[in-house]
Amino acid sequence: MPAYVGTFHGLGKKWGGPDGADDDSDFWEHRLPTEMVELAYALPPGERFDAFVIDEAQDFADTWWPALLAGLRDEENGGLYVFADDGQRVFARQGTPPVPLVPVLLEENLRNTVPIAESFGPLAPMRMRYRGGPGGPVEFLECSTDDVLGMADDAVESLLDEGWSPANIALLTTGRRHPEQTERQARGQDTYWESFWDAEQVFYGHVLGFKGLERAAVVLAVNGFGGDERDERAREKLYVGLSRARDRLIVCGDPAVIAAVGGEGLVARLRRSARA
Repeated sequence: MPAYVGTFHGLGKKWGGPDGADDDSDFWEHRLPTEMVELAYALPPGERFDAFVIDEAQDFADTWWPALLAGLRDEENGGLYVFADDGQRVFARQGTPPVPLVPVLLEENLRNTVPIAESFGPLAPMRMRYRGGPGGPVEFLECSTDDVLGMADDAVESLLDEGWSPANIALLTTGRRHPEQTERQARGQDTYWESFWDAEQVFYGHVLGFKGLERAAVVLAVNGFGGDERDERAREKLYVGLSRARDRLIVCGDPAVIAAVGGEGLVARLRRSARA
């Protein structure tokens, strides 16, 4: 059994680190990681780790790695297993792991149905073989950015009316968080993530927090990109959002906004799939 499963910053809290405000980037990027190094060295040997397994390491900052190394029982011989995908780098940290990585080309898509995988093909970092099986068309609900959240809410209701279980549905945003997500997070992060496993609730999230996760059905609300519209990060956010659905994908957004980030070819694919 793993001794700890959670986020990097959650590990700092486990070691006795303080909480910080959500909007205090200096705390999360610098002050807490620096304090975590001291906290780790103060741990008794029995509370340190033989190895760390880090997923989504493309979004780790350089300031985070020293804290993990300090948390090993043996810094020289302890294990550090790192998994990263630069195609899903959605934070501007650009950190470099302190160990050499072995490149592995993932040339087969197994998560998504063929229509879903084809829809975001122009955003993928390489050509892939689609092995996810057949499925229904991607739905593209065109609307203004101001109307995206309302359209997405209606799409969720339509899925529920079709008989989809709430546990199989996620509504994801690319810009501002959905008000339901904001309300749930106000009750605490632990409570918020419990809703991910709650069979009676639709999950509300943001593409930044949904990397590596998936749902059978995803409603993607393209409500802007948080100021990154002209940045490569916007393209990566869109790629992550479109690739989270296994079986059913509904995209709500302004075609001009999507085209400005993903290209006219992406919009054409979404429209072509919706007409299929």
